Amino acid sequence: MTMFTITEAIDRWGIQDPDRPVYIEKEQTATYGQLKKESDLIAAYLQENSQPQRPVVVYGELEFAMLPCFLGATKAGHAYIPIDAHTPKERIEMILSVADPEIILAVGDWPAIESSAQVVSIKALLQGGSTAFKAAVDLKPVTGDQTYYIIFTSGTTGIPKGVQISHDNLLSFVNWELRDLGITEGMRFLSQAPYSFDLSVMDLYPALVSGGSLTPMTKEVINNFKELFCVLPSLEIEVWVSTPSFMEICLMEPTFDGEHVHSLKTFLFCGEELPHATAAKLLERFPKARIFNTYGPTEATVAVSAVEITHELLKQYSRVPIGYVKEDTTVYILSEDREVPTGEVGEIVIAGPSVSKGYLNNPEKTAQAFFVYQGEPAYRTGDAGRFHDELLIYDGRIDFQVKLHGYRIELEDIDHHLAKVSYVKQAAVVPKYHQHKVQQLVAFVVAAENDFEKEFKLTKAIKEELSQLVMDYMIPQKFIYVEQLPLTANGKIDRKGLMNEVNAT
Repeated sequence: MTMFTITEAIDRWGIQDPDRPVYIEKEQTATYGQLKKESDLIAAYLQENSQPQRPVVVYGELEFAMLPCFLGATKAGHAYIPIDAHTPKERIEMILSVADPEIILAVGDWPAIESSAQVVSIKALLQGGSTAFKAAVDLKPVTGDQTYYIIFTSGTTGIPKGVQISHDNLLSFVNWELRDLGITEGMRFLSQAPYSFDLSVMDLYPALVSGGSLTPMTKEVINNFKELFCVLPSLEIEVWVSTPSFMEICLMEPTFDGEHVHSLKTFLFCGEELPHATAAKLLERFPKARIFNTYGPTEATVAVSAVEITHELLKQYSRVPIGYVKEDTTVYILSEDREVPTGEVGEIVIAGPSVSKGYLNNPEKTAQAFFVYQGEPAYRTGDAGRFHDELLIYDGRIDFQVKLHGYRIELEDIDHHLAKVSYVKQAAVVPKYHQHKVQQLVAFVVAAENDFEKEFKLTKAIKEELSQLVMDYMIPQKFIYVEQLPLTANGKIDRKGLMNEVNAT
């Protein structure tokens, strides 16, 4: 695919085979022809009404209309920022304050949030656009080192960080997935991760570049187990992309296997650690499918390593390896900025063409995480790891950042927002592990004076208030009330001590 830009590779399907399906829903199927036409109209509008150096926000859920917005923005030379419609208002406001977008493309109904950006209804734009805008505009799409998309992750001070991914970062990732992970032309992909979570890029762009299609699984279906288990056996998809946590839920349904869902050929996992037991169960359920465990942070464009799961691999390793590093990338294991001998544990540092240029409008955080190593852009992951026979082995976090259900969460971020809740004086959140994997978040809370007779009522009130400030996956599942939080000799909250307490049982 290297002879094409991302835009050209996707557009060629709309030109050569306009009736080819690109987005398959129960009620309707959208085509590549429609994707090209609508993205051209949106691009023409943006070209006439905005400055290309400013990012464009795209607001909505898992729906086809998001795709022409993403492509339309990049065709007109803009980076786009996906914001999921389930995002709390305060988080949206913080993203807008960092990003300073000129235009918000609203696929869903834009909430009443004040912004200097112009809010454009996509429905209205497309309905009136065919006559108002001619697609034959001299477009200058995003290419090379220009930023293609920006995904906001959790930030330690409560301010989200916008990871900037360039066209060439994305091209490096897509070429690798298409070459090494068993993807062929025209495959049908599951689309389950929200577009604001970079796991979605693992299905979105490899599907579009290879003329494949996306089948969405909405939050409503995922949250309703009865409906989810009805939907699973009827799926006509070939490529499954999800976090291991979501797969574990699906495996609770006994008919979710190769016999009942025989279309499934390839499983791709990313976003968090794949438990050994889950990998073994999948091999048993889908003996004819190929199953890949992959690894990578948002800052290095979705994933940089992969390994195919086999019975031999699981026999050899008690903890599933996170893969062989892709050809154009180098992973170094560093300790105090020195490479450690093979087999020893240190920080995983990624260098190569998929490493981001840094965080949007945040030079301080960028300087902390990104640097040049051996002449290449490099990123400090904060993950501990080691090499064994060229296979990368994950060894946990070296800081207080965790993954829960595939979402990356900075514990200090939750602390910061919990402290704003009216019933909370002070709080510290720690992870509870099960088999090396975060099972739940536990909040130790020094409560403010209140009139609640029972702790569970206080917990309910805290959760309700917190839900206005953070994403639902960041709300702790368990609350423990204490007189005061333990401190280290340096006067800092002893988070490690609390972690040991929670994980001792």
